[in-house]
Amino acid sequence: MATKFFQDIPAFKSKPHVAVLTDICNEPDDAESLTRFLLYANEVQIDALIATTSFWQQNSTHIEQIHQIIDAYASVEAALNTHVPTSRRYPSAESLRAVSRSGLGGYGLKSAEGPTSEGTELLIQAIDAIQESDHIWVLLWGGANVLAQALLNVKKSRSEDEVAKFAAKLRVYAISDQDDSGPWIRIHFPTMFYIASTHGWNAYGLAAWTGISGESYYNFNPGGPDTSIVTKEWIKKYIQIGPYGKAAYPDPVFIPEGDTPTFLSLVQNGLTDPCRPDWGGWGGRYDLTDRTGTGGNKHYSDVADYVVGIDGRMHSGSQATIWRWRAAYQGDFAARMQWTLGKPFPETNHAPVVILNGDSSLEAMHISADFGSTVQLDASASWDPDEKDTLQFRWLHYREPSATQWTTSYQVPQLEFRDESESGRKLEKVSVKIPSEEEGMTFPLHPDQVRKWGPSTYHLILEVIDDAEFPMRMYKRVLVHVGGGSAWEKAENDLGYS
Repeated sequence: MATKFFQDIPAFKSKPHVAVLTDICNEPDDAESLTRFLLYANEVQIDALIATTSFWQQNSTHIEQIHQIIDAYASVEAALNTHVPTSRRYPSAESLRAVSRSGLGGYGLKSAEGPTSEGTELLIQAIDAIQESDHIWVLLWGGANVLAQALLNVKKSRSEDEVAKFAAKLRVYAISDQDDSGPWIRIHFPTMFYIASTHGWNAYGLAAWTGISGESYYNFNPGGPDTSIVTKEWIKKYIQIGPYGKAAYPDPVFIPEGDTPTFLSLVQNGLTDPCRPDWGGWGGRYDLTDRTGTGGNKHYSDVADYVVGIDGRMHSGSQATIWRWRAAYQGDFAARMQWTLGKPFPETNHAPVVILNGDSSLEAMHISADFGSTVQLDASASWDPDEKDTLQFRWLHYREPSATQWTTSYQVPQLEFRDESESGRKLEKVSVKIPSEEEGMTFPLHPDQVRKWGPSTYHLILEVIDDAEFPMRMYKRVLVHVGGGSAWEKAENDLGYS
């Protein structure tokens, strides 16, 4: 069956370029996140792994721990590659060591104004190597001073136009601000794509990224997230195993893997487009802080989702944009950790292949529909590389990306999925009735008007899940644009989503 899997699974259209800036050794969570990140190293192009400082680790960097995790990865590199086709091959440990550097040894902007670090030089080289039409993700797990120094150096040595082109290649996802250089970057480069929760100093419990595992520590959404799959006991049983998990993944202290949301939306599972944080995905959902269309500011900040918890009640908050996917990202992590144990292909789990209306790509499907029409969706050609697995089909109308209010009920009518399946696999074929124009998205303060904020677009999510011990999922996002194709494209561009 592995042969069929390798032959028939679609290749990635491209692999996102990534640079990780980590204050590793400050606490265990950076090492935990790096351990998970390398299990997805076959889905991205890793251009830099840079050890940095932060407020919590102001005078030292620890590249040696990056090297320790890479050493553990080297011991399972061959095992990992037996579970993926050649087009999705894992990078060599040697190539990862070659892009590992130490950043600045001092704190914040003051340090950034000093001598250039090896990490800064590598980051500049990595950004320069990116074509103007492409971009690189800079994931800030600690302070941002290495990125700030790169921008300062470029400003000193290049023209204004060259600096603008350099900055335009950046896609930043910061785990809050952990030194004074993050706010400086956003002030001086307001059009730079920059995801960051903003809150009072050290008030991390307000940040969306804490939804990865932080409800017990920060006391948000009690009864909502499934805490049982982020406990020390669960981690020890399913993650801290084998030559990789035991060696690389340390015991949690505060919350496990606080930095992991930065790369979860880069996982190529069909759920989202990482360049559209407003769509939502495993890494959370964020929206433009300023949507007025003036100034072109590209800072993305926290928004809220309204989610049914494991207690059956509704819960809302920015953290819910991440924990709503917890069963998916934890199951996938545990399944990939099984790959490191050297088991043959038939004894481990692998993600399904989703084919919707004949489309097996991982990109979102765009459908233009009239008000009051019915959309037909057929995923019956989807298959699983593990013959023993039975597939389950689930559909979600993800209402929040279509709304601009805390609650969606005022703006976005709930769409229903009608099962049209002819086989025993429920919901592999569905139909969806699109509301009439009178039922469409409206603003509550003007019931006499149908005011559109941006395009009239409904987000429909297909989740295909297998029934293995460690379930794996793949997705297809369907964007139904009501009122004509060119209209929504123009509205997207007007709002800065180009």
